[in-house]
Amino acid sequence: MRFFSDTAAGLRIAFRALVSNKLRAALTTLGIVIGVTTVILMITIILGLNRAVEGQFAFLGANTYYVSKWSWFERNWREQWMRPNMTPDMALRIKEESKLAMAATPLDDREMTVAFGAAQQTGVDVRGVSEDYLITNSVAIDFGRFLSAEDVRRNQPVAVIGAGIAERLFDKVQPIGQKISIAGWKFRVIGVAERVGSFFGQSMDYFVCIPYGTHMKRFGFDPRQNSTTIIVKAASAADMEDLKWELKGLMRRIRKLSPTEPDDFGINDQSLIMGAYNDLTSGIYTGGVIIAFISLLVGGIGIMNIMLVSVTERTAEIGLRKALGAKRWMVSWQFLVESAIICAMGGLVGVGFAWGVSLAINEFLPTYMPIWVVGIGIIFSAVVGVFFGLFPSIKAANMPPIEALRHE
Repeated sequence: MRFFSDTAAGLRIAFRALVSNKLRAALTTLGIVIGVTTVILMITIILGLNRAVEGQFAFLGANTYYVSKWSWFERNWREQWMRPNMTPDMALRIKEESKLAMAATPLDDREMTVAFGAAQQTGVDVRGVSEDYLITNSVAIDFGRFLSAEDVRRNQPVAVIGAGIAERLFDKVQPIGQKISIAGWKFRVIGVAERVGSFFGQSMDYFVCIPYGTHMKRFGFDPRQNSTTIIVKAASAADMEDLKWELKGLMRRIRKLSPTEPDDFGINDQSLIMGAYNDLTSGIYTGGVIIAFISLLVGGIGIMNIMLVSVTERTAEIGLRKALGAKRWMVSWQFLVESAIICAMGGLVGVGFAWGVSLAINEFLPTYMPIWVVGIGIIFSAVVGVFFGLFPSIKAANMPPIEALRHE
């Protein structure tokens, strides 16, 4: 019981000292505020980016490969430019001959103007795909239906539109069954996709899917100028590595490459994007940690200096307390608590600043601040206070009572 009463007394004394020196406490916390704000902002931005990227990976489709003329993130652009273009029939061969592919679709997309009556939308991503696109990219249909195998086989002039297109062109009109104009050609709307949302401020809901044969017929496909991307989905994540080697063999056979010739195609997957993304975020983390460390170091040194001044100013008080029976640990505890509280308050203010700035940033960059991040900011700042308050507290505890009482 004595321990708890002594602890409570130490806390009361520490709070009174802080209240009597408000300006000093505020100035002392400035470095801590800057450091905690930096750390919290860095964490909230990274967490927000992680959530956004994960959402876009879901939109791209899980367990999928993108077989293309281009190899993502490789720098030999001149060599890749000279590669032969890919054609939609290659997707059909992969679908027929692969034993591990769950689905495969060609993808040929171009930006065009889409109109309905007087309303129109420019820069729409018009995608020529097969019925397997529903599987490979996990497209969810809000109402209506997706392209059927019969639609694709017969090159029907039908279209599935994104939620943004439905909103922009049709407003209160039911889109299903209506005819839209794509670059002057009429297409009947058979389905509307569920809303995907935006990524880095760019809406992902402004797209139209039509049969790839219709896309080629209406808008042209020149193998000398146009190259198709083939999206292939594995049945499960366990099949991904085997599917990659199977695709490599199939594509080399389709391309008629000899054993000594290098691959003239790329087999890309989300791990390449994730690797580049992790490289980027690790750089942000490192930079943020360095800045935060410097800010907290400066703030901690400021805390230590102020606490040393406080110890000097309150030497007589320390001597009186020790003369009345206060133990060394009680005196040390008082100054440690005072230092920790100052830093914890700085951490709380820093979290508040970070929260306000994150709301502003969220308008153009995704952020996410869970409650555990707030806890980390406050606890971490309190730990800094304890660390840098240790030396002043030990100095105060080791003062001889008689010498301290003589201090003026």
